[in-house]
Amino acid sequence: MERTGGVPLFLEELTKAVIENAVIGAVPATSLAVPATLHASLMARLDRLGSSAKEIVQVGAPIGREFSYELLAAIVQRTAVELREAVGRLVDAGLVFQRGQLPQANFLFKPALVQDAAHGTLLRGSRRQLHAEISEALETLFPHLLDTQPELFAQHYAEAGLVEKSVTYWGKAGRRSAARSAMAEAAAQFQKGLDQLALLPDTPERQRQELEFYSALGAVLNVVKGYAAPETGCTYARARELWEHLGSPSNFLQIPYGQSNYHLNRGELNLALRLDEDLLRVSRQRNDSGGLVLGHLSSGRTLRLAGKFASSRSHLEEVLAIYDPNLHRCLVDQAGTYPHVHSQAYLGVVLFCLGYPDQALERSRAAIADARRLAHPPSLALSLALAATPLLHVGENASLDQLASQLIAVATEQGFPYWRGAGTAYRGWAKAKNGDVAEGIMLLRSGSAVQRSTGAAPQAGGLLARAYEIAGQVEEAVILLDHNLQIVEMRGERWLEAELNRQKGQLLLRQGHLEAAEELYRKALSIAKEQEAKMWELRAAVTLARLRRDQGRRTEALDLLAPIYGWFTEGFDAPDLKQAEALLDELG
Repeated sequence: MERTGGVPLFLEELTKAVIENAVIGAVPATSLAVPATLHASLMARLDRLGSSAKEIVQVGAPIGREFSYELLAAIVQRTAVELREAVGRLVDAGLVFQRGQLPQANFLFKPALVQDAAHGTLLRGSRRQLHAEISEALETLFPHLLDTQPELFAQHYAEAGLVEKSVTYWGKAGRRSAARSAMAEAAAQFQKGLDQLALLPDTPERQRQELEFYSALGAVLNVVKGYAAPETGCTYARARELWEHLGSPSNFLQIPYGQSNYHLNRGELNLALRLDEDLLRVSRQRNDSGGLVLGHLSSGRTLRLAGKFASSRSHLEEVLAIYDPNLHRCLVDQAGTYPHVHSQAYLGVVLFCLGYPDQALERSRAAIADARRLAHPPSLALSLALAATPLLHVGENASLDQLASQLIAVATEQGFPYWRGAGTAYRGWAKAKNGDVAEGIMLLRSGSAVQRSTGAAPQAGGLLARAYEIAGQVEEAVILLDHNLQIVEMRGERWLEAELNRQKGQLLLRQGHLEAAEELYRKALSIAKEQEAKMWELRAAVTLARLRRDQGRRTEALDLLAPIYGWFTEGFDAPDLKQAEALLDELG
């Protein structure tokens, strides 16, 4: 419809072309050549209108679907009278649609097939020359477009064969789109710049430009495709190759940062930690504060996933101590998010695990508020997703559901698949807790599948097992927990290891496996203590103390529970502490 303008004959012929091309493989309608029958018909109509009208169409076609009279007049070598008469004939013939009055009028090809047919009649040399003239005329007549529509110039320069200029404007367009958080557009524009760069000789200057484009593209792909997507990994691998070849320049330290994040999200923690250590070492050697911000942030998030919460906290707090919003503004484009927002969001999770739930919730709220104030969707999506961890564990179900809805809205609008999957899973858990277990399980599975499609391991396995438990599907829950514990062992993602073991122990107890359950409770408690994870220690202690109580070993139960209960700050109002308090009262 868009290309034919609804003309029945054109619709019929183009449909035939679609069907014929489908035989040899799916081809989008926009990439199809004009069918020969239509091309001949359209060109015959143009010929009948005279050479001046045909020339106008052939000049207008490279400009685009829409073109202005002012731009046309700057390029076509005709008198004002001839030009007005020619465009008048085109309008009367129904081949272009006029908006406004001359000389401020704009013209739109109607249908778009007219533009396609006219463009196809131009020889390569003529087409290149026209695109060059269009670019020069645009710069002269509409200089403001250089800043507001750089992609327009990039495309014309590419068609004109002016590769260097095209590269410059594709880079400008990509940076502008990224600054507006139009990440999908930015990714396409950076890729077009790289395609143009490939046409130039392989010199150090070209490699430097490639490095700039790959670096920027990597940060954008983190958001558009996902941190662990194959496209993201390939981009950072090529960027790393160029970075090392050019002597590891300090203004591109975001490359090892991005590469670490890629391996982290693929569950390759040891490799991610080595990259983090290298980044911190190089940054210290060069006294590079920006590199230190990225190095500490990357180390903090990697160590969190490894279950090394105290070390993670130290690195994340160091980010907040050295981050300067003026000095480190460029890091936002390089890392894809605001480092201080990123750090606060991760601190919310780390502090919760360490047993500071009030501080955790405060950090989470601050991260979300800063991301909203900065109007930066990638930072907002990340802060919303990470804020879910404290909420779901303290039982703030209504707040979790609201947060999940906000996350899904941002991720869907901006095209962030990984975070959309996370939001879907959190909404599923909220529904399961509210009694709609079947819908909750469906959403948890769906969200995990979306995250898995980006190349990352889904983070909702433990929640899905708990939903199965609520549904009474104990055997399915045990199988899923075994799978999750295997992933922990294989990847070293130990931050939930204590809780997963405790959860499995509860399920085995329901099945009557008392000794196995007790062993898992003790294991969970041991892991939590080793990790200094007071929240997981409290949960494991409550569960094991209940078992001791049921066995008549009340003193042992008190000895288990009293120390960890006394550690928490008074006033923390959450189910975990309430359960501990009730059990202690019962035990006397």
